[in-house]
Order: sequence, then C-alpha cells, then structure tokens
Amino acid sequence: MQDLISFYTNQIKKHSEALEKFKQLLFASSMIRLAIFCIAALAIYFFATNTKWIVGVLLVTIVAFLFLVSRHTDIQRKRDKTKELLTINEIEIRVLNRDFLDLPDGNKFKDPLHYFSQDIDLFGRGSFFQYVNRTGLEQGAITLSNIFKANVIDGILEKQEAIVELSKMPEWRQDFSATASLTKTETSTKKIVDWLNGYKAFIPKMMQWFPMLFSVGSGAVFVLYFFDFLPESALLIWLFIGIAISAAFMKKIMSLSTFASKIQSTFQQYNELLLQIEDYDFKSALLVAKKKQILGDGKKTSAVIKQFSNQLNSLDKNNNWLYAIAANGFFLRSITHVFHVEKWIAANGNAVEDWFETIAFFDAYNSLANFSFNHPNYTFPKLSEENIVLHSKQTGHPLLDPKKCVLNDFHINNEQFFIITGANMAGKSTFLRTVSLQIMMANVGLPVFAKEVEYAPIKLITSMRTTDSLTDDESYFFSELKRLKYIVDQIQSDKYFIILDEILKGTNSTDKAKGSRKFVERLVKSKSTGIIATHDLSLCDVVEELPQIENHYFDAEIIDNELHFDYKFKEGICQNMNASFLLSKMEIVE
Repeated sequence: MQDLISFYTNQIKKHSEALEKFKQLLFASSMIRLAIFCIAALAIYFFATNTKWIVGVLLVTIVAFLFLVSRHTDIQRKRDKTKELLTINEIEIRVLNRDFLDLPDGNKFKDPLHYFSQDIDLFGRGSFFQYVNRTGLEQGAITLSNIFKANVIDGILEKQEAIVELSKMPEWRQDFSATASLTKTETSTKKIVDWLNGYKAFIPKMMQWFPMLFSVGSGAVFVLYFFDFLPESALLIWLFIGIAISAAFMKKIMSLSTFASKIQSTFQQYNELLLQIEDYDFKSALLVAKKKQILGDGKKTSAVIKQFSNQLNSLDKNNNWLYAIAANGFFLRSITHVFHVEKWIAANGNAVEDWFETIAFFDAYNSLANFSFNHPNYTFPKLSEENIVLHSKQTGHPLLDPKKCVLNDFHINNEQFFIITGANMAGKSTFLRTVSLQIMMANVGLPVFAKEVEYAPIKLITSMRTTDSLTDDESYFFSELKRLKYIVDQIQSDKYFIILDEILKGTNSTDKAKGSRKFVERLVKSKSTGIIATHDLSLCDVVEELPQIENHYFDAEIIDNELHFDYKFKEGICQNMNASFLLSKMEIVE
C-alpha cells in the first residue's frame, strides 16, 4: 500500500507544479491581451487622422486578439485537465484509506429482480460499485454497472488480460479519465444514436452539383452588374431566387440546425477520447478488438468525427441572419451544408453507436484496471476444468478493512451444497456476500481478495434480502416465494451457484423446517451447487440422506459475560446461539 500512496503522492506533486505553471501562463496571457489593447488604443489616438493606419492597426489587433484568445482557451483546457488529474490522485489516496462514501454510489442501477445485485451490496451507499467506479462519462458508468450485472462466464481470460494491461498504464488511464470527466454534453449519446438511426434525408441528390452551378451563376451576375451589363434589379432578383430555393427547405434546415447545435459539442469532446484510444498500441486481444471498432477504412474515426463536427458547426451559422441571407441567396450554402451532413450520416451513422460504446467500454474498463492496480496483492482466479467449483485460500470481503478482515479458506465441488449455521453476528451473511462477490468478480475478470483461487466459471443467483411490497400488496412470505420460484425456473435452463440466506423466514418454524428441507432436496436433485445459511439446526439433519450436503458453521463464545466472535468458517453444526444472551445483555428481557 505504501508504494501506491507514494505513486499517487508523486502524481499530486507533479500536477500541482503543472497547475501553478498554467496559472502563471493564464495571468501572462491576460496581461498581454490588455497590453495589446492599450497599444492599439494609443496607436489609433496618434493616427486618428490617417484612415489607412487606423484600419491597419485594427486588422493587426483583431488577428492578434483571435490568436491570443485561442491560445488562452487552450491553456485553460490544460489547466482544467490538470485540476482533474490532481483530483483523481487525491481521490485514490482517500479510497486507499477507506474513505469513499462521497463518491457516486450507483443507487439508480439497483434492480430488486436481478440475479444477485440486490443481495450483495453491489450498488448504493458503501457498495462495491461506489468503491470501484471511477468513470468520467454517464455512459461509462452505465457500462460498468452492466458489466457487474451481466452474469456471463464467457471470455474470462481475455477480460483478465485486458484488465492487467490497462492496470500497468496508470498515467494513460488517468489522462483518459480526466478528459472524460471534462466532457460535458447537452445531449446523451443514446439520444444522438436514436436520432442518427431514424434520420430521413430531405435534400435531393441534384443538390450535390446544383449549388455549385448556382454559385457560378451568382459570380457571373456580380461581374455583369459591376461592368454595368445588368441593372441593380437583376442582382436583387437573383438574390430572391436563391432565397426562395433555400426557403423551400428552410423549415427542415432550421430544425436540423437546432439539433446540430446541441450535438456538435458532444462529437467534438468525444473526439478527444477517440484520439487517445487510436494513438495507443494495445496488446491484449479484447482491447485490440475494441479498438478495431473505431478504426475506419484507411481513415481514423477521430478524423471522420472531426469532419462531422465541423459540418454541424457550419449549420450553426444560419443563426446569423446576415450570413443566412447573403450565403443562401447567392450560394445556397445551407443546402450544401445539409447535403454534406446527410451524406456523412448515410456513410457513418450506423457506426456511431459502436464508437460511443467503445469509448464507454474503455471508460468502464479503466475503473476495473484501477481496482486491480490498487490491489496488487489480490489474486486473479485460475480457471479450472476439474470437479472444483471454487477453491479459495485466505479469502476476504473486498469492502472490509484488510487490517481487520478475518480470512477464511473455502472449497466447494460441483453439485455440492453447504448448509451454514451460526450465532447472530457471527459472520454468516458477510461470508455469503464474500463468496458471491468473489464469483461475480471472477466472472468480470477482476482479481479477488484471496491468496490463491481455483475456479470453474459458473453464474450466480441469490436470495438474501427479500422485502414485502406495499405497492404490490404482497406479503413478505409471498415475495420470498416468488424469488424462490424465480431461482427454480432459472436453474431449469442453466447452471448457477445458488446462495440463500435463511429461506422461508415469513412462516412459522414447523412449516419453515418442512418447506426448507423440501426445497433443499429440490435443489440437490437439480444437481445445483451452492450455500444455504440458516438458524434452523434441524435442516442440518439432511446430510444423513443427501451426501451432496455438508454442514459448516460460524461460532460465538461467551467469555466473562461478553460475546466473542472469531469469524472463522468451520466444519460441523453450530452449538452456541446468542439471541437470549443479547436480549438479556441489552436489558430487553430479564
């Protein structure tokens, strides 16, 4: 951990020094502009009687101001990016010290009907998402949440390789994340993709050449007018003809122009992210494949998007009425701009979704790689084709402080079920979430909190936090039955690792014991694998009839009238329960 703190501290020092330099440059830039303004004012004062000198001074001043404003804007952009880089490294130090509850928690991604996300603190305050997420884009955060919820077991080795490669590129990742964080767009990428996919062209094909022909005609009219071959009225008539032709399309042009002004900034900003991906030579198969999605035929996608951004920017000029009248009246410029925009959409519109998805993918994978970088002692699971489903040594929960976390060994074979008993607060639920997260993380391609892991990829499904629903008029018991039915339906068509915490809590103890036993028998018969935690010791007797079942427990001891937990995963059945002791200790009962 000290090496990580040193790395981030050095980055903070480097970016702090750069930030000071940019502040000085911005101050100097402002002073230079002020000086030029003062010099220009004095020059105009001294040459007030010489029109040519005044015009010359104004032209030089305008050119100098435009250059300095552009340069000032570039410096501001670099300053803002440096601020983001500074913030990124400060956040990492805080997270290493377990201070992350102010980061985005992903609460909006919660899904009570999902296979497992509701049960394992995947989203919400203090969640795994909040701990891992460093995305700078909204679409990146969505992509990361979908990666966590995907519950797929394909391509794990490729995912691991991609995460390892990105984890070794901390400065590239931070540069990408800083650029992404500065990307502020008015229109979502989904809305842009939907618009492009549904766009209907309205400019006729003849407009590919007609505006050029009309412009040549305008040039001829100007020449004839200036040489007195045509009256002024002819010039005005030609102007009105051009305006009339443009007016035939103007309603649709203005509608397109309005939307273009909203999305132009998105393309311009995303272009910077595309450039960073294009300019890096990735090695791992998954990253190479993703990069290929943004590589055009002999032309960089960033150049293609820049072209589109410029075309959209040209449409924006219609908001200037002088430009709209002159440029459209004599040269049909708006029609020409729209024609090029529509030509671009026809050629590239279907690919834009892939481009946006690729950017979001790298944004999400940067978070996964950052997690790997911050946990060099974690282990990438070794995939196994043996009878083992999960063999994990010295495993712990990634959200617990490693200095306090009690580590356990865990080994479960294919088609095996563990029944776990234990006292209240002894660690059963935490252990269930530890195993659940380890399976989810392994499927995502992440390293896990363990010394050694062998794993045969398997999907995860859980039932740990069932709640009643007042809006749907459902009792707690009926909600739980629906969840169990959902699990039974899922295991008919696929293989899952099933984790259940105290099933059938919503009924009486006798009915619960009978129902729980029958449900366990059903799961074993389906050749499933998993864990069930329970306070019902009678359920442990099922091992006498079903060899696939093993009993394990977490214990608690009362020493000197105080409860003590060792949080160790043990074989057998728990004999020490603590509910009565706690009721008495807290003076709830005598």
